Amino acid sequence: MKKSEVLQAWARILAGRKPSLSIEITKECPLRCPGCYAFDAAHLGGATELRQLADFKGDELVTKVLALIDEQRPLHVSLVGGDPMVRHRELELLLPQIEIRGVHTQVVTSAFRQIPTAWKRYGKLNVVVSVDGLQPEHDARRKPATYERVLRNIEGATVTVHCTITSQIADRPGYLDDFLSFWTNRRGVAKVWFSIFTPQRGATDQEILTSAQRASTIADLRRLRLKYARLDMPEALIRELEFPPKSPEECIFARTTQTISADLRTRITPCQFGGNPDCERCGCIASMGLAAVGHHHVVGRLTAGHLFRASDRLGRIWRGHLTKAISRKTRLRAEVSPFNILKP
Repeated sequence: MKKSEVLQAWARILAGRKPSLSIEITKECPLRCPGCYAFDAAHLGGATELRQLADFKGDELVTKVLALIDEQRPLHVSLVGGDPMVRHRELELLLPQIEIRGVHTQVVTSAFRQIPTAWKRYGKLNVVVSVDGLQPEHDARRKPATYERVLRNIEGATVTVHCTITSQIADRPGYLDDFLSFWTNRRGVAKVWFSIFTPQRGATDQEILTSAQRASTIADLRRLRLKYARLDMPEALIRELEFPPKSPEECIFARTTQTISADLRTRITPCQFGGNPDCERCGCIASMGLAAVGHHHVVGRLTAGHLFRASDRLGRIWRGHLTKAISRKTRLRAEVSPFNILKP
């Protein structure tokens, strides 16, 4: 993050607003990827699941998403799903409108559908393509979004490739090197990101890394960031993977990001994973990136994280007082309404 972006985010937090907004703009996805957090039974708290929610299409979706952005006034919005490219016609209408508002946008997709080359004209857009390892593993997990289809659909576009490291990947020496060798030589791939699979507490998913695998993976990332310039993972970020935030209360990403599901009403807590994520085994690149920013020393022992957390507390207090004041004003107006005055 640039210093100006940190200051802008700080101002939003002091005003009681979260600077980042993540919206699941659809519950639909043509894939059934193992380990997908969005379709995990715990994602929405256990009472319901993503595919059971209502979602929107066409002009109604565009209008509602823009209204949500205007209400929240974020600096950054992520459009996720499901897969947001299911609503590709709506995205064509949304992206220029969000750009006009000066908001940075991230579209996260499996690239099962072609990424329009015209999207390169948007200066505040980042298209993130999820790739689950090298071709044999990816194709088995992500069919019909196979390597052949992904490569065809990103042709002429500019994208960030994101891979979540699972136990199956971490168990194979040299795997990440081979992955980076392939993707960093592709035209149009601006950068590559890795996350480490983040489980729910008590989960037994096959994708969960052992402690030894995690340590080995972190060592690999340290070495590979020096070998591949397009691996966009600074040392400060990788260091956070060794000691991730222990709870949502300690996680700057969780505290500064509002996540809304496909009905555009349901709030996903405590972060984008929902449910009860095992924070001590978190490997989310967004969480680690903001944790690295939080550990930056501003003056002496005072860090940006100290300022963010103090600002968040003040902002919540301010927002609470403002909400009460508005509620009181609305109630008083109702009491002095001429209709009430004329009542016998």
